[in-house]
Amino acid sequence: MNDAPVRLGDAAEVAAACSGDALVLWGAQAMGPGVRAWALGEAVAVACPDLNRRDRLTVYGEPGAVSALVERAWAEVGPSYRVTGTRALVEEVVARTPRMRMRVLGSFEWMDTPAGALSADLPGHADPGPGRVGWLDAAEEEQVSALLARAAPSAWAVPGVAGVRRWAGVRDDDGRLVAVAADAWSCPPVGFLAGVGVAPASRGRGYGERVCRFVLGELAAVHERVALMVDTGNHAAIALYERLGLRGRPLAAAAPDGA
Repeated sequence: MNDAPVRLGDAAEVAAACSGDALVLWGAQAMGPGVRAWALGEAVAVACPDLNRRDRLTVYGEPGAVSALVERAWAEVGPSYRVTGTRALVEEVVARTPRMRMRVLGSFEWMDTPAGALSADLPGHADPGPGRVGWLDAAEEEQVSALLARAAPSAWAVPGVAGVRRWAGVRDDDGRLVAVAADAWSCPPVGFLAGVGVAPASRGRGYGERVCRFVLGELAAVHERVALMVDTGNHAAIALYERLGLRGRPLAAAAPDGA
């Protein structure tokens, strides 16, 4: 292993260093503005500002090398960048570097699948199902905000947030918006689904599955993989995403005490 971290210059170098890991590729956001990346041996850390409403330091590899990369990254970009990676890795980095005074902030699930595998099961907007589904106009985003305020008030993707590109919705037979989901924080290698919400009075009728099928199918048509994050305790959502073909792994985030 090299003695010191090295800077990675572009998205291809990041992909090679992390063996094409989908989480790291998403965290790198194609090495867009403000993104920095480092490698040490077979470990990688990528600092991306304002990704999924946080400055994120996505990590991958052997815990000792990752710890060194975290120190190097924080020296350059500051400790506002939350360490994000597989749960076991983040917990090990926190445990073995007490001088960094880190704490685990929470755990959640990353779910993804190759676009080709998903496309076979998701014909997108052609898939029959309840309600009329499609991309919404900007003028309809006020309705999206109102629905999410009732259905998913803790959603990270909401209209107006940086990185949220577009919204899809399902309307019932009376024209009411009953389910929404967003294409948010996507990058060429990874299309990302977020902001899923179903009106409380309309749950259990297949609307949520309908809008997720549509967005995932649309993302699969233009990205190499599709992915999302979901709370560990949201068992109903996890079961739905597994039924749609995604597979998960537990993640965690960590930051210095007081950050």
